Amino acid sequence: MTTNHHLATRIGIAFTGLTLVGVLAGCSSDPAETSSPATGDETTAAETGGTYTLWDPYPNRDDESTWAMAINACADELGITIDRNSGNTGDTVKDLTTAASNLPDIAMVDNPKVSTLADAGLLTTAAENGLDVSNIQANILSAGEIDGDVYGVPVGANTLGLYYNPEVLADAGVDIASVTDYDSLTAALETVVAAGHKGITFSAVGTEEGTFQFLPWFWGANADLTQLDAPESVAALQLWTDWVADGLAPQSVLTNTQGTSWDEFLTGEYAFAENGSWFQGQADEAGYDVIQIPGINGGSAPAPTGGEFMSIPVQDDTARYATSAKIVECLADGSAGATSLGYVAPNAEGAAAQAAENTAGATEFWVKAVADAKPRTADNLGTDYPIISEQLYTAIQVALSGGASPEDALKDAQAEADSRIN
Repeated sequence: MTTNHHLATRIGIAFTGLTLVGVLAGCSSDPAETSSPATGDETTAAETGGTYTLWDPYPNRDDESTWAMAINACADELGITIDRNSGNTGDTVKDLTTAASNLPDIAMVDNPKVSTLADAGLLTTAAENGLDVSNIQANILSAGEIDGDVYGVPVGANTLGLYYNPEVLADAGVDIASVTDYDSLTAALETVVAAGHKGITFSAVGTEEGTFQFLPWFWGANADLTQLDAPESVAALQLWTDWVADGLAPQSVLTNTQGTSWDEFLTGEYAFAENGSWFQGQADEAGYDVIQIPGINGGSAPAPTGGEFMSIPVQDDTARYATSAKIVECLADGSAGATSLGYVAPNAEGAAAQAAENTAGATEFWVKAVADAKPRTADNLGTDYPIISEQLYTAIQVALSGGASPEDALKDAQAEADSRIN
């Protein structure tokens, strides 16, 4: 990947202390080998200028934002113009499908949706467009890898952790070091609630956010997304169900988004909150700290990666791919593009630079957490993932609301997933 040593200087902004906004949303195989672009011509566009279109899902980041500055710095670096469009509806799959005859040069896509667009034939592979993915961390890159082909490069990644309020724990006499697995966390919650505080808040809403927040507990119990009704899966859902039934987590988790769950935590009443790296800046201000989510028998549970992939859609003029690839490489290189969006950089060098600066959302802790994370489409689930996720968050809603036992809810979920996939 091309190294743009002057990028941060051109932006001229110190990215530390950003108030970060969470964007969702993603360990399978090694990064795919890439070849030259289909045209074999890597010179024309970058040397002669030209305008390239980039779609992103950040309408709240205007032309004065650090993200816009990162894009402009890459355009200057390459001697081109980048026409940025952030006015899309938020449904990138629909937008790109509708625009199939007039696709942008670069489209930023929530990582689980890459497989859907690739399956529709709208995206090029790294082998076709010449993207260099050699220094992207494999676990992050694999969210865009299907059957050995890479369909995009992450601008960065975020993930989930277990935030805690030291004051609440101290008042209840709970040592955070004692929280090492599911049983010890539950014991801590019971102690906290007995002392007059509230336990844990999270998002179990009936959308992809609910699945995203459940996955660490699911994977931490050694469950597999292809076997929703396995004993390991049931154990994970039983954990959440018991917390709600026993008053260790509020009924509001059924409707909480990650944002409203965080608002609950900011009241100072809760001991714990599962949430994302994008809230680290606010956590620092509130005096909260964070640990990785524990596994059922100890260690750290793998949390899912969130973040967008920069993909290169199919173009009639394949000569454009060479410069499109350079734009993507520029935005993915180092930490400038990632930091401006509150992500951990997708390569080890950029992530280390962020950690050295102790940038909110990219501290040493979150750099490690992202390195330990895995994408939602891991294990080559591809276009099956959205189907499985829908059944999983539906089962979560049913079980936590008391509509069925975790075992029965997941049995129904697996049956429905099988009927729709097979």
